[in-house]
Amino acid sequence: MAGLQVPNSASGQGPGGRRRSWAELLAGRLKRQKCNPERAQKLKDSAVRLLRSHQDLTALLLEVEGPPCKKLSLSKLIDCDSSEIYANHSSSFIGSTLQDQASRLGVPVGVLSAGMVASSVGQVCTAAAETSHPVLLTVEQRKKLSSLLEFAQYLLAHSMFSRLSFCQELWKIQNSLLLEVVWHLHVQGIVSLEELLESHPDMHAVGAWLFRNLCCLCEQIEASCQHADVARAMLSDFVQMFVLRGFQKNSDLRRTVEPEKMPQVAVDVLQRMLIFALDALAAGVQEESSTHKTVRCWFGVFSGHMLGSVISTDSPKRFFSHTLTQILTHSPLLKASDAVQMQREWSFARTHPLLTALYRRLFVMLSPEELVGHLQEVLETQEVHWQRVLSLVSALVVCFPEAQQLLGDWVARLMAQAFESCQLDSMVTAFLVVRQAALEGPSAFQSYADWFKASFGSTRGYHGCSKKALVFLFTFLSDLVPFESPRYLQVHILHPPLVPSKYRSLLTDYISLAKTRLADLKVSIESMGLYEDLSSAGDITEPHSQALQDVEKAIMVFEHTGKIPVTVMEASIFRRPYYVSHFLPALLTPRVLPKVPDSRVAFIESLKRADKIPPSLYSTYCQACSAAEEKPGDAALGVRAEPSSAEEPLEQLTAALVELRSSMTDPSQSDVISAQVAVISERLRAALGHNEDDSSAEISKIQLSINAPRLEPREYTAVDLLLTSFCQNLMAASSVAPPERQGPWATLFMRTMCGCVLPAVLTRLCQLLHHQGPSLSAPHVLGLAALAVHLGESRSALPEVDVGPSATDAGLPVPALFDSLLTCRTRDSLLFCLKFCTAAISYSLCKFSSQSRDILHSCLSPGLIKKLTYQDWLHLELEIQPEADALSDTERQDFHQWAIYEHFLPKSSASGGCDGDLEAACTVLVNALMDFHHSSRSYDHSENSNLVFGGRTGNEDIISRLQEMVADLELQQDPSVPLGHTPSQGHFLFGIFCRRLQALTSGWNVAARLQRQRELLMYKRILLRLPSSVLCGSSFQAEQPITARCEQFFHLVNSEMRNFCSHGGALTQDITAHFFRGLLNACLRSRDPSLTVDFILAKCQTKCPLILTSALLWWPSLEPVLLCQWRRHCQSPLPRELQKLQEGRQFASDFLSPDAASPAPNPAWLSAAALHFAIQQVREENIRKQLTKLDCEREESATDPSKALDVCAAVLECLEKRKISWLALFQLTESDRLGRLLLRVAPDQHTRLLPFTFYSLLSCFHDDAAIREEAFLHVAVDMYLRLVQLFVAGDTSTVSPPAGRSLELQGQAGQPCGIDNKSSSFSAAVNTSVPEKELLTHSRAAG
Repeated sequence: MAGLQVPNSASGQGPGGRRRSWAELLAGRLKRQKCNPERAQKLKDSAVRLLRSHQDLTALLLEVEGPPCKKLSLSKLIDCDSSEIYANHSSSFIGSTLQDQASRLGVPVGVLSAGMVASSVGQVCTAAAETSHPVLLTVEQRKKLSSLLEFAQYLLAHSMFSRLSFCQELWKIQNSLLLEVVWHLHVQGIVSLEELLESHPDMHAVGAWLFRNLCCLCEQIEASCQHADVARAMLSDFVQMFVLRGFQKNSDLRRTVEPEKMPQVAVDVLQRMLIFALDALAAGVQEESSTHKTVRCWFGVFSGHMLGSVISTDSPKRFFSHTLTQILTHSPLLKASDAVQMQREWSFARTHPLLTALYRRLFVMLSPEELVGHLQEVLETQEVHWQRVLSLVSALVVCFPEAQQLLGDWVARLMAQAFESCQLDSMVTAFLVVRQAALEGPSAFQSYADWFKASFGSTRGYHGCSKKALVFLFTFLSDLVPFESPRYLQVHILHPPLVPSKYRSLLTDYISLAKTRLADLKVSIESMGLYEDLSSAGDITEPHSQALQDVEKAIMVFEHTGKIPVTVMEASIFRRPYYVSHFLPALLTPRVLPKVPDSRVAFIESLKRADKIPPSLYSTYCQACSAAEEKPGDAALGVRAEPSSAEEPLEQLTAALVELRSSMTDPSQSDVISAQVAVISERLRAALGHNEDDSSAEISKIQLSINAPRLEPREYTAVDLLLTSFCQNLMAASSVAPPERQGPWATLFMRTMCGCVLPAVLTRLCQLLHHQGPSLSAPHVLGLAALAVHLGESRSALPEVDVGPSATDAGLPVPALFDSLLTCRTRDSLLFCLKFCTAAISYSLCKFSSQSRDILHSCLSPGLIKKLTYQDWLHLELEIQPEADALSDTERQDFHQWAIYEHFLPKSSASGGCDGDLEAACTVLVNALMDFHHSSRSYDHSENSNLVFGGRTGNEDIISRLQEMVADLELQQDPSVPLGHTPSQGHFLFGIFCRRLQALTSGWNVAARLQRQRELLMYKRILLRLPSSVLCGSSFQAEQPITARCEQFFHLVNSEMRNFCSHGGALTQDITAHFFRGLLNACLRSRDPSLTVDFILAKCQTKCPLILTSALLWWPSLEPVLLCQWRRHCQSPLPRELQKLQEGRQFASDFLSPDAASPAPNPAWLSAAALHFAIQQVREENIRKQLTKLDCEREESATDPSKALDVCAAVLECLEKRKISWLALFQLTESDRLGRLLLRVAPDQHTRLLPFTFYSLLSCFHDDAAIREEAFLHVAVDMYLRLVQLFVAGDTSTVSPPAGRSLELQGQAGQPCGIDNKSSSFSAAVNTSVPEKELLTHSRAAG
C-alpha cells in the first residue's frame, strides 16, 4: 500500500500545523464515531476495491502470519479450520484478485494463477526438504499443501487455471520438488502424472529424477518411518501407473511417428530400478544397508497387492516377461566355461534370498510353460548372464514339480538339434541346464549320472547315429575337461558312452585325458565310494568317511535281500584297491560282539565264506574284538579302533603313529596302511582342534616368516610328532625294502600333512632347516629330504607361500621354498646344505628310478639341485658371512678369482657362463648385487637392523671383483680409439640402470617413490665404488667434447637424481665430488685442459645445471681437492668456469658481510644460487638483514614455514619495483632459458606445486600491478586449470602450456635478484586460497 495517496483533509493537519500520525487519527475517530452498520458495509467495499488495486499477489498467496482467522487471505485456507462457506468466500476473493491482476497485466488468468500456485508449491517443498524425509512432507506441510490444492481445484472448476503452464512452472523447481507433492497433484486431479511427464523437455532427465526419488521412497518405507503408510500408497500408485502405461497393449516404441513420452519414461524408470537392484546384488550388497533395504522394497512391488487394480489387465504379465528378460540378459559378463566351473555355487540355496524371492513373485504371474519357453527364447536370441539363468533353472525345479518334465523335454530338443547339425551352443546349454537342475537333488530332477547314462549309455543315444556325432560328443567332452568338476569326470569314466568297437579309440583317448585331469586334481578313481552320489558337485568325500557310509548302505541292502550286494561283489573284483584299503577296514572295526549275531556279523561271515576277506585281516579283526571284550576301548594292531574318551588327543595321535610304524616292517600289514593313515589324519584333526569342515577349506596362500617362524604349543607338538614319525617310518621301511618298493605310504602320509596343517608343517620345517639345520641328526636330514621330494611331487596341489614383506606378490611354490630355507652363509650351514641336497637327490633317484628324467626333475626343487649358473653363484656368494666363512679372506679372494675368470667367464652362456664377455659378466654381477640388495636375504628383519649397502659386509669382496672387472674393461678399449672415447655408446652401467628403472612402477604414490629412491641410492653407491671415469670418460676430444658417458650421467641426474637424490637444489657431496674428480682427470689428458673444462662446465649450464648448483653448495670442501688435483698437473690458474664458482661463493660471502657487497658476477642465476645457499647457512636472525639488501620491505624469517609465504611475496615485490614481470616464473617450459634452468634444478614434486604457490602469493599483493598485465589472465587461467588437475588427479602435465606461449623475463635474467624456487615451492603448503572472484572479474573484462 505504499502507493496509497490520502487527501489532505483526511491526513489530520493539526491546529498548529503539525501533521498527526495514523494512530492518532484512528484513535480520535474511535472515540468520536458510533457503530453504523450501513457505514461499516461501505467501508468494507472500499477496502476491497483498495486491495484489488494495490495488492501484491505473490505476498497475498503466501501470507501465513498473524493470528488465525483475522485476515482475509490464502492463509485462511491453509492455517484455519474454517467452514466451507468461509473458505469459498476466501477463494472467490483471491480469484477475483487474480482476474483483476491478469486484466491489468494483459495475460490469461490461467497462466497467472498457475505461476502463483507453482511458486507456493515450491516454497512448501523447500520447507519440507529441510526435514529428515527427502521425498515426504511433514504433517504441517501436508496440511498447508492440502489447502493450497483445494484452492487450485477451485481455480480449475472456474476455468481460471492452466495445467500446461502449471506443469512447466513446476519443472523449473525440479530440484526442490518432492515426490509426495507430485503424487498429491496426481491423486487430487490437479495435474496427472502423465501430463506432468509429457510436459518435461528431457525424457532422460525426468527418468533419472523419478529413479532417484523412488530409491529414496523405497528406503523410507523399509526404514519404517512415521509416514510409511503414505509412502506405500505413493509407491503402489506410481508402479501401477508405470506398468499400465509402459506395457499397454497398443504401445509400440518402435513406430515411426513420434511416440508418447509417458510409456518411454515408464519403461525407463522401471528398467533403471531393476538394473540398480541387480547390480547391487552382483556387488554383494551388505545386509540391512540402505541399498539392501531399497532393493528389498522394490522387489516387493512385484507382489499382487502392490499392483492393485491393474493386475486384471495384460500389462503386468508383459511387465513381468520384460523383467525376466532383463534379469537374464543384464551385464552378460561370464562365459559358458565360467558357468561350467562355478555353477555349483548358483544352486537355489546359495542364491541371494532377494533374487529367489523375486523369482517366486515372477512365477505367480507366469506359468511354468511360459517360463521355460521364455528362457528358451532368450537363450537362442541374446547374450545371457549365466549365473542368473542357471539360478532361475534351480528355482524352477524347486518351485514347480512339473518343471522337471518341461526342462527334460527342452533338453531333449536341444540335444537333438546339437547332434543334428553339430550346434555347440545347444550342447553347452543342455549340459548346463541338466547339471544345474540335478544340483537340487533327486526330488527335483534326475541325477546327472542317470541322465548321462540314459543319453549316451545305449544304442539309442544321441551319439549313435554316425561317426560325426561320436567325434562331436568326445570333442565336446574333451574341451570341457579343463573346467570340469571331479564329480562329472568320475561320472563320465564310470558310466562311459556306448561306443562301437571300431571307434573305441575315441573313448579311450577321452578316458585317459579325464584320468590325467583327476590325477592333477589329486582325485583317485580307485578311492571312490561304492554308493557315492556322483551327481553331487560338492567336495570329494574322504575315502574313510565314504567307506563308513558304504558299509552302512551295504548292510542295509544285505538285511533286505539276504545276499551280498552286487555292488560289493563288483568292487571286490574291479575296484579292489578301494575295497581292501577302505571298505574292509571300515567294515571290520573292532567292537564288543553281540551275543546274538546282528546284520553286520552276518554280512561279515557271508563275505568270509565267499573269500572276500583276506584271512590275515579277518584274524586280526577277531583278535581285536576279543581284546575289546577284555579291555573295552582298546583296539587291535593295524586296524581302526574307536579311541577311548579317556585318552588325550595327542596321546591318541601318538598311538596311531606307533601303529603305522609297526606296519612298516610287517609285509602282511601293507594292505592296511592306507586305513592307518586315515586314522592318523582323523586324530591329527582332533589334536589340532580342527573340525571336519576345516579339512575341505581351501588355502589360497600361506603366510610364512622365515626370520621369525612361530608356532602355537599344540601345533608345535603335533607337527613334531608327524615329522619325527615320517623320519622313523622312512628308516623302518628302508630297512626291509628300497624306496622304489616301499609302496605309497610316504605319499599318503605326506597328503595327511597337506591340509589345514600344512602352514604349521612349513613353519616347523623353516625352524628346523633355516635355524637349526646343522644340529639335525643324519636320520632327520634324510627323512626331511625325502619329505621335500614328496612335496615336490605334489606341487600342483599345494598353495603358494608368501615368505614375508620383501617377497614378490606372486608368492613361491612350496617346493621352491627350500631354496630360501637352505643357505650357505657359514661353514656349518654350507655343510648342512650339501648333506640335505645330496640326500634329496639320492632319494629321488632311488624312488623314481623307473620314471623319466622330466618326472625326476619335477619332484626336485631347483633349490635342492643347486646347479649353479653364474648368477646363482653370485647370489650364494653375496650371502656369505665373513666372520663365519669356511674360507679365509685370502682363500675366498682366490676362489672368486678362479670362479669368475677361469670358470664362468670362458663358459658358454647356454651352460650358465658369459661366453668370454667381461662386460656381460659385469652386467650380471651388478644385477645380482641389486637384486640381492632388494631381497629378504640382504638384511635381517629385526627392529634394530640397518638397511646398509648389501645388508652385510660379506658382499664387499664381490664389490672388489666388480671394481677389478670395470678397471679391466677401461683398459680393453679399441687402441684405435682414444682412451675413454666411445662415440657410439656410453658406459654399460647406465644401460643397466635405465632398464631397471623402466621396469619399476612409476607414479607419485609413496610406495613407488620409495622403491625408486632405494634403487637410485644403490646406483649411486655402486658408482661411488667405481672409477670416476665411469661418469665422464677417461678423456675429452676436440671432435666430441661431451662424451656419451657424460650425456648418460647428465640424463640420470636430470631425470632421476634430481627428484630422488637431491635436496635444496643440489646433489649430495659424494657424487658431486666424484664427478668433478673424474672431470678434471679426463680434461687433464686433453690437449688444452683449461679450455676443455670451461667448455664442459659451460655446457652444464644448459644440459645439467644441477651439477653446478651442487658444486656451489659443496664448494668449501670441493675447492681444495680440485685445486690440488689441478696444480699437480698444471701451473696455470683454475679454468675460468671453476673461477666463476669461486666468484659466486665469494659474492655470497661478501653479501652477508657487514661491508658493502660487490656486484654480482655473471651468470646471474649462478650468483643467485650461491646467495641462496649462503643465506640458508646463516643464523635465522640474520636473514632479515639480507632481505633488506634485496630491496625487500618485509622482514620475516624464511626458515619458519608460517612466514615463508611473506618472504616469497617480498622477493616478488622486489621484482615489481624493478619493473620485472614475475609471471614468467609460473610458465616454465624447456623452450625458454629460465624455464629450462629452473625445471632442471628443482625437483618435479616442487614444480608441480606452482599452482598453489601462484594463488597463495596472489592474495599477498594489495595493488593491481600484476593483475593489470596483459599476460595475467592467461597465467591465472592456466594455473587454475593446473590447480584443479592437481587436486583431482594429482598431475598437472596434461595442462602444461605450449612451448611457444611461455612468458619470458624480458632481458632481466642477468639481474642479481635470485629466485628462491625452493622457498616458493615450500610456500605452497602454507596457503592455498584461490581468488576466484577476482579471476572471474578479470576474465569477463578480458572478454
